[in-house]
Amino acid sequence: MNSVAEEIHLAGSAFDTIADSYDSLFTMSMIGRSQRSAVWRKAETVFRPGNRVLELNCGTGTDALFLASLGIAVTACDASPRMIEQARASKAEKASGAPVDFRVLRTERLDELPPDLCFDGVFSNFSGLNCISDLSMTWRHLADRLQPGAQILICLSTRFCLWEILHYLSKGKFQKAFRRCRGTAEATMGRYSFAVYYPTLLSLCRSLRPMFRLRSVTGVGIAVPPSYMESWAQSNPDILRLCETIDRMICEWPGIRVLGDHMLLYLERE
Repeated sequence: MNSVAEEIHLAGSAFDTIADSYDSLFTMSMIGRSQRSAVWRKAETVFRPGNRVLELNCGTGTDALFLASLGIAVTACDASPRMIEQARASKAEKASGAPVDFRVLRTERLDELPPDLCFDGVFSNFSGLNCISDLSMTWRHLADRLQPGAQILICLSTRFCLWEILHYLSKGKFQKAFRRCRGTAEATMGRYSFAVYYPTLLSLCRSLRPMFRLRSVTGVGIAVPPSYMESWAQSNPDILRLCETIDRMICEWPGIRVLGDHMLLYLERE
């Protein structure tokens, strides 16, 4: 097995270990709901009823079912078989007739989708693409599946998260404070460790050309903290609501918008 294939396998296996608890740990958390609602507000303006959208790294299917509720057909993929099991169970329980097809598929293997399967848009939420060392092949695979003018919404972890830096500096954990700034860090889930990559906005824009045009960048989790501060959020719900208001005001400010927990890229196929 080559190093790239092994890396992908490790990431998928790692997320298998948290699939059963992912919704309780993040999806239903106060911070998780807050950050996801910011992404959904943008998604509602980008995609249209009747669209067919490819979702990458769909996790337990929360975003796919939301898009389906808007009248959008979704092919939702994830490298973790256990995540897909949870997603299918969620669909059966909450919206059995939703136009969502969940598939176990690693992002690097998008070429394994049926050759006649094309899409009006692409969606990827909360850092799934940060597990890929070189996104250039991913962009090419997506470009082959999209017509000119297709809409893409990608949410990635930023390289410089102000909340994270200040939080860990206050605890004297200097390596953790700046772990993203090096561009690569190691994540551990259970007994699995895998690399996570933090591209800059400039490097992403370079890799996207000439296939895609960047239309906007929205910061997600600038004033709202990262999810590992959930206990703080539960103790300070009024402050969290204030942080949400601040985020809505400043989320598109140049410079500031790439200092949050995530950045949401809105792209268009050229």
